[in-house]
Order: sequence, then C-alpha cells, then structure tokens
Amino acid sequence: MLVHPQRSRVFSSHGKQAGFALIAALFLIVVLAMLGVFAVRIGGGQQQTVNLSLLSSRALAAANTGIEYEVNRTLKLGACPPNDPVQFALPLQNPLNGYTVQVSCMPSGINFLLSSRAWRGTFGTPDYVFRQVSKTL
Repeated sequence: MLVHPQRSRVFSSHGKQAGFALIAALFLIVVLAMLGVFAVRIGGGQQQTVNLSLLSSRALAAANTGIEYEVNRTLKLGACPPNDPVQFALPLQNPLNGYTVQVSCMPSGINFLLSSRAWRGTFGTPDYVFRQVSKTL
C-alpha cells in the first residue's frame, strides 16, 4: 500500500493545530478563573464596607440614645446625676442590640457637658465600631 504524501501532511499539520488549541483553551480558562477570583474579592470588600457603614450608623444612634438619656436625667435633677458615668447595654429587642453605651455629665460653669460613648465588638477586630457624641446643656 502506498501512502499518499499529501495525506501525511494533513495529519501532521492537524496535530500541530490541536496542540495549539489546547494551549489557547488552557490560557483562556486560567484568565477567566483569575477574573472570577478578582470579582469575588471585590464583591466581598464592598459587602464588608456596607456592613461596617451600617454598624457605624447604629453606633451613632446608640450614642445619641445615651445623650438623650443623660439629658433627661440631668434636667430632672437640675444637676449632674450622682452616679456618673453610667454604662448600660441596650435590650435584646432593640435594633441596637450588642452596643454598650457609657454616658457622663460634667458641670461647666452654669452649663453641663454631657458625653455619650457607644461601641460594639472588641477593639482590633474587623467588626469593632465606636462613636462619641457630646452636648452642652
């Protein structure tokens, strides 16, 4: 049997093309996988930013709650309450659950300097937030 010379060329050139296609396919898979990992990381970072913003807003609301609490106590007595500073945790049913609030009053001439500090979590952890609000009464 005779082998046709053109036919052998077709087989050899086809083999080279198949190897090139495999390399291109692997390259494409690697690039798409890297893009997927990048998208997941960006999405996770954005979600963490949104969560931290929400926790910070709640900390500010808790600090404002503490200021209102201290204003009420100070106006009732006409002086700084005797057991300052006071620290309390907000009730479980409250959306501000988990926040600790510390309030204090300091006489300043004829005025009172009120301070409220609210925090959640432990300092140094990713979910730690702290807000402080002051008011002169």
